[in-house]
Amino acid sequence: MTDYLNELNESQRAAVLYNDGPSLVIAGAGSGKTRVLTYKIAYLLDNGYEPWSILALTFTNKAAREMKERIARQVGAERARRLWMGTFHSIFSRILRAEAEAIGFSSNFTIYDSADSKSLIKAIIKEMQLDDKTYKPGMVQSRISNAKNHLVSPEAYAASREFYENDSAGRVPAIRDIYRRYWERCRQSDAMDFDDLLVYTYILFSKHPEICEKYASHFRYVLVDEYQDTNYAQHCIVMQLTEKYRRVCVVGDDAQSIYSFRGANIDNILKFTSLYKDARLFKLEQNYRSTQTIVKAANSLIEKNREQIRKEVFSENDKGEPITVFNAYSDVEEGEIIANKIAQLRAKNGYSYDDFAILYRTNAQSRIFEEALRKRGMPYRIYGGLSFYQRKEVKDVIAYFRLAVNPNDEEAFKRVINYPARGIGSTTLNKIIDAANRNQVSLWKVVTEPLAYGLELAKGTHTKLQGFRSLIAGFVEAVPQTSAYELGKNIVQQSGIISDIYQDRSPENLSRQENIEELINGMHDFCADREEEGNAHVLLTDYLSEVSLLTDQDSEGDDDAMKVTLMTIHSAKGLEFKNVFVVGLEENLFPSPMAGDSYKQLEEERRLFYVAITRAEEHCFLSFAKTRFKYGKMEFSSPSRFLKDIDARYLNLPQEDVISRKIDEGASRFRREVAADTPRYTRDSSPSMFDGGEIPQEPRRFVKPAPPRVLRKIPSASASTGTSASSVGSGVHAGQQIEHERFGIGEIVKVEGAGDNCKATVRFRNAGEKQLLLKFARFKIIE
Repeated sequence: MTDYLNELNESQRAAVLYNDGPSLVIAGAGSGKTRVLTYKIAYLLDNGYEPWSILALTFTNKAAREMKERIARQVGAERARRLWMGTFHSIFSRILRAEAEAIGFSSNFTIYDSADSKSLIKAIIKEMQLDDKTYKPGMVQSRISNAKNHLVSPEAYAASREFYENDSAGRVPAIRDIYRRYWERCRQSDAMDFDDLLVYTYILFSKHPEICEKYASHFRYVLVDEYQDTNYAQHCIVMQLTEKYRRVCVVGDDAQSIYSFRGANIDNILKFTSLYKDARLFKLEQNYRSTQTIVKAANSLIEKNREQIRKEVFSENDKGEPITVFNAYSDVEEGEIIANKIAQLRAKNGYSYDDFAILYRTNAQSRIFEEALRKRGMPYRIYGGLSFYQRKEVKDVIAYFRLAVNPNDEEAFKRVINYPARGIGSTTLNKIIDAANRNQVSLWKVVTEPLAYGLELAKGTHTKLQGFRSLIAGFVEAVPQTSAYELGKNIVQQSGIISDIYQDRSPENLSRQENIEELINGMHDFCADREEEGNAHVLLTDYLSEVSLLTDQDSEGDDDAMKVTLMTIHSAKGLEFKNVFVVGLEENLFPSPMAGDSYKQLEEERRLFYVAITRAEEHCFLSFAKTRFKYGKMEFSSPSRFLKDIDARYLNLPQEDVISRKIDEGASRFRREVAADTPRYTRDSSPSMFDGGEIPQEPRRFVKPAPPRVLRKIPSASASTGTSASSVGSGVHAGQQIEHERFGIGEIVKVEGAGDNCKATVRFRNAGEKQLLLKFARFKIIE
């Protein structure tokens, strides 16, 4: 019956067999954690435990299903079905329904999802006559959720000086009153939100010790998966259930604790053996996933963290190749390098597209790689998120662009007429639509001539509508005379979108900010490329002609087709791929600037990098760019400090050892030369690309520019050299090697034309062949 134990290695078997007291299983990446949990439960069932006496808590329904299916194969479907196995929320809601009366609820209480919760908060804000632009429902919801996850009641929140000072600093001192009303309204509605399922379970066990004893004795054994991801409330409930009988096993990896922004507390796993003095510690250290080199590189990285449970993860797989580090001139070239490498590996090793994953720190980074893959016809999917151009905030901005180019665009009109909120509700919109339908004209026609088309509105509504009309009319007028990039920036600022998205610094809103800024970065790239190709006036109509194709997701094959995976590292946890590219390894990107100088946050960023590397089975590639277009300016980047944390024996470094040298030196020759005539932000500058726009509450960090020096550059219209147009292109000839600001190293194939029309055809190492108008080109000849 227990033949399955022979499938385990010595460490795994020891963890499965020990059931006499509390135990902590530290499971390194790829070490067979799920197998240990599964076989441990099967072993308990084979040794006198009834299924209903075992409680197994997971973080996802998928994990619970997979474990239950594996257990069923060992002990039978009927016994597996009767296990108390599921997510924290599903198990605790089951207990709360059975014991609801004890805490003043009915057994039929409603569970509010996030949308329900936000809707109620929005109604309360309105009732209290608070400004919903200051008290944004999403931000308020986040603060209330954080309080609940720390088991802070409305009364305790109101009495806390720390919470009040924090809210006052954020100009939202009334959150304590909103929280109290929200709590009361939920109780009046016989409803709980997701956080309440934890809070009320804790309250139930605290105020009714007899009920706590009932469940503590009922569950003869408690197992918890991914313990490093538990928050304070979850940890406290596990303690309530296990403190007396001490039959508990928690499994996890402190080196993969990456969700503090969701409330996860790494101390729960680090201090487990202090809370349970008699706890046994088991370490699963054999990695079955990755090559020896990848495992050793990851070990050398994570050992730099101070707060951890030390372990020596090892692999008996093939030694494997060193981790290659790519040094790109720009984020654009980084995308080209990765796409080229995928094509090369496919041709050489016969990999399918789904053997590749590109992992990045922020969602906004996907754009560069999406475009590089599209250019080569490589299929891809955005895992755990939308394609860049399908994200709501991006579609909102593009709707404004569409309306500026074509004000008669009905769908764009309906999307933005009340975004950001300007007091034009659905009633008014329906009146406009009715008038348009009656007169068979566009919605825009009705708005421009409301009286002519019989649109009857209150004076206040009419004024708001005319304000919107004037806004759009201004954009329409600017289209033929303003570059796409400049007009795009203006639209995002003047429409109010920039003010809206900089209202708070929640993780969700930060992602929106990054996506909007990346969209504008993409417009800059688009205009710069067209200028270098000889198009002097790049308009919004040109940009939309291209982006409309990008938003049309006509990928070949169905959703199950083999595709390159693009995803954030947070989304990649628990997954594995044969070939992994970890991109954007630069200071102020990875580690995130939000980490600041906090060693705790920097250690979590390092753990995130560890998670990224350990997703790779056969090959791992790391990349960084010397320059990245951010916040409306060309930013010069230093390689991430984390690259230096990896033992160089396991790395295939660029020819020039940029990591060990350039991190310390700070600025490369390329940086010093281009810095002379590229405007930069400093620490005191606005971090927003939108001059005059709202500034985030926490300024980002910027590297001060290196001292400028005289350049020996190709004269161009964009360089303040005082060179006449007739000399543009002088000294440039076929065969020369050049260094381009965005495309990297290339060789001039031919030069043609004269004066302002002088063009060079250049074959770049990674970006392919480009034709550059020398008047606008930004490169220098390599001597």
